[in-house]
Order: sequence, then structure tokens, then C-alpha cells
Amino acid sequence: MFKKPQALFALAITTLGTSPAFAAEGAGSNEFDMKALAAISAGIAIGLAVLGGATGQGRAAAAALEGISRNPGAADRIQTPMILGLALIESLVLFAFVIAFLLQGKI
Repeated sequence: MFKKPQALFALAITTLGTSPAFAAEGAGSNEFDMKALAAISAGIAIGLAVLGGATGQGRAAAAALEGISRNPGAADRIQTPMILGLALIESLVLFAFVIAFLLQGKI
């Protein structure tokens, strides 16, 4: 039915994640349920952020090393922007880490 697993994953998260939004107030949901959902979503958020960051850093390092191996004289001009790019990728992962902590402590 779906050609890409990402589409299936997005559909599952959307379907499962929106069910608490339609629940009536006080109809079986309590504070523990919301805290549990916040903890689960924080774990998923940081896991996806780390996965994406690691993939991005791996690809950036591979491309830089390939460029250096093709032209060793340009190593200095390739290495500096690569390190800057790796720092920016890592900052996005740290932002997701902070958001996960805020999400966990919010409710």
C-alpha cells in the first residue's frame, strides 16, 4: 500500500498521536496518561533528532573526506566549512534535546 516506510510511520504517529486530542475532558484520561504520553513523545523526539543528526554528520564527513582524497591540496579549505557544518548539525540535535526536556516538564 505504501511505497515508503516513512509515509507509514508518519501515518501511524499522526493516527496514534491525535487520539488524546479528541478525548472529552475527564472521560477516562488523567494526569498520569498525559505525563506518560509526554515522556513517550520526548523520547521519540530525541531519538529522531539523534538519528537525523548522526546521519547528517556521517554524510558531511564522508563528502569532505572524499573531496580531500580527490584534491589533498584543498584540505584546509574543505576542513573548516565541514567543522562549521558539523557544529550546526550538532546544535540542532541539542535544540531537540532541550525541547524534549521542556516537553517532559511541561505537563
